[in-house]
Amino acid sequence: MAFPEPKPKKPELPRKLLRSLDCKQGAVRAVRFNVDGNYCLTCGSDKSLKLWSPMRGTLLKTYSGHGYEVLDADGSCDNSHLTSCGSDKTVILWDVATGQVIRKLRGHAGKVNCVRFNEEATVILSGSIDTSVRCWDTRSRQHDPIQILDEAKDGVSSLRVSDHEILTGSVDGRVRRYDLRMGQLHSDFVDSPVTCVCFSKDSQCTLSSSLDSTLRLLDKDTGELLGEYKGHKNSRYKLECCLSERDTHVVSCSEDGSVYYWDLVQGSLSLSVSVGKGVVQSLSFHPTEPRLLTASEGSVQLWGEE
Repeated sequence: MAFPEPKPKKPELPRKLLRSLDCKQGAVRAVRFNVDGNYCLTCGSDKSLKLWSPMRGTLLKTYSGHGYEVLDADGSCDNSHLTSCGSDKTVILWDVATGQVIRKLRGHAGKVNCVRFNEEATVILSGSIDTSVRCWDTRSRQHDPIQILDEAKDGVSSLRVSDHEILTGSVDGRVRRYDLRMGQLHSDFVDSPVTCVCFSKDSQCTLSSSLDSTLRLLDKDTGELLGEYKGHKNSRYKLECCLSERDTHVVSCSEDGSVYYWDLVQGSLSLSVSVGKGVVQSLSFHPTEPRLLTASEGSVQLWGEE
């Protein structure tokens, strides 16, 4: 006798405030979960980068070495290294345990908006207001990038890396996808400055947010528009978006102090959670659990299910 399969659990949305961290590093420009979701990084306008255990609310280490505000950061796959970038035009590779600067990478002509490791953490990719994406070898001692992607006509605002693809969003209103295996560039025009891009977990779609207060879900291979999500406010600032841990919902920051959730398939607004009075600039979804980090003004909030 065959038993019926248990019904899949309805996806829970992180709406309950579990903890708030007063980061004491000026305005928090970005917040990032690490690869397994146990730790998080906060980038401050006071030039510091901080490593936290968000569940416990404890500060583990502060990294100082930037000459101006830190705008983005990423952790390596084995949690041994960090990389960060900022308004001082540099990209820094850090040793997590000692807090020491391993390398300072210089070459961008303007502030560096976004930075990511590749999957093996052998290459750092950085996107800048100077319209270029630069690829740096973390193992060699050479100071020049191994490759420069300069197809953008305006500043590069956002960057994501999968095993063989690079996804970039630019102020010129284009989402570009570099297929490194095929040596191809795919470009989708969304007609508004792009503030954030990301891949879906199944790698079939790309999500982008832009300054016309709209999120767009595109089929990665054909560029077909699969969904538009509206209701939040994003017309002035570089705000972030992401997908939930099971690709069921689209999540976005907003300039009205809230975070918005939409049903991915139906496109309907599922929930909005008020974070604070100020602009919610950055968010990061836990890789496997319904948990969300948000950054608003000088603090970071951890949200979980009811």
